[in-house]
Amino acid sequence: MRKVLGLIRAAVAMTMIAGAAIAQQSQPTVPTKSVCDADIGSPSVRSEGRAKTAQRRKAKISLVAPGSKRELLPCGLLSAAMARRNSRERSIDSDVVRRSQVTGTFSFESSAAKPGTRIKSELEGIISASPQGQAQAQGADEAQELAKKLSNPVASLISLPLQSNFDFRMGTGSGWRYTLNVQPVIPFKLNENWNMISRTIIPIIHQGNVTGPNTSQNGLGDTVQSLFFSPNKTEPLIWAIGPVFLLPTATDASLGAQKWGLGPTALALKQKNGWTYGVLANHIWSVAGKSNRAEVNATFIQPFLSYTNKQAWTYGLNTESTYDWNGHGWSVPINLSISKLVRFGKQPVSFGGGPKCWVTTPAGGAEGCGLRIVVTALFPKR
Repeated sequence: MRKVLGLIRAAVAMTMIAGAAIAQQSQPTVPTKSVCDADIGSPSVRSEGRAKTAQRRKAKISLVAPGSKRELLPCGLLSAAMARRNSRERSIDSDVVRRSQVTGTFSFESSAAKPGTRIKSELEGIISASPQGQAQAQGADEAQELAKKLSNPVASLISLPLQSNFDFRMGTGSGWRYTLNVQPVIPFKLNENWNMISRTIIPIIHQGNVTGPNTSQNGLGDTVQSLFFSPNKTEPLIWAIGPVFLLPTATDASLGAQKWGLGPTALALKQKNGWTYGVLANHIWSVAGKSNRAEVNATFIQPFLSYTNKQAWTYGLNTESTYDWNGHGWSVPINLSISKLVRFGKQPVSFGGGPKCWVTTPAGGAEGCGLRIVVTALFPKR
């Protein structure tokens, strides 16, 4: 009888254990969500009450191409990134990234600021490590460097600035002048230690009511040719010195001095943390030309300041002051400018402009504010 009761008890116990196991297996499981709709910072369910009252924070992560809603980065790669993050690893094998061929930018939305920021930062790191991301970063750095070189008048860079100047209230007060300065800059390597930089200014002028009412002139003005000799060493200061020449290329007597001129020119500047500041100066004396024209004895001073950011925007301020020692008068314009370096295929071009306001001029000179627009084609060494 006792053996029978023991067997019954054992059978009941086994039945209860089996039922509990079956009941546990029959409970519904919570599906694991994709990282594309991941719960960030969800609380562990220690009690039913806490689980109901806890606030859930959700972050939606996707990688999309600029101007497109098509997701480029598969959830599998994002899941791999999350898995690495949870295991305290900060990167995904570069081969995985390379196979995904990702190009684009992150679209990230999260109410969980700190976890979301970490995930975004880590995923951006994955993209920046890809060949496409590295190429984009390198291109941005090159654009910024080219924009900075444009702020340096003696940079070792071939460039062709086309500078349009609009001046008003000249002559009798109703006069105006449009001047297109063609200013090619060509550097030459003399040896391992020295460069020579050729800077030419060829003005093309169209003006009206300057020499008198209902009159106009068109043609070339006088050309100014500078040759700077500069050492390759650029620290702690960039400097250059050389001769400057005045060439009587004006096609109309009212557009030039009709004198040959000669003098010294010099430049000093410093570039650091995106800033460029310095001064360019020259002095020209006339040495030959028509005897019935006034002698040339003028000093030119151009202090300048500019800042170039990582997006290749440059903000500049300068003045191009000239003092006439014969007429004892100043011409002082203040130039504000904003420019942006862009690419057309592989060709970098800078577009810029801003107001040009005259502080003082001799009698008959421009007054008030005009406009300057500059388009510069760059030809960096390959």
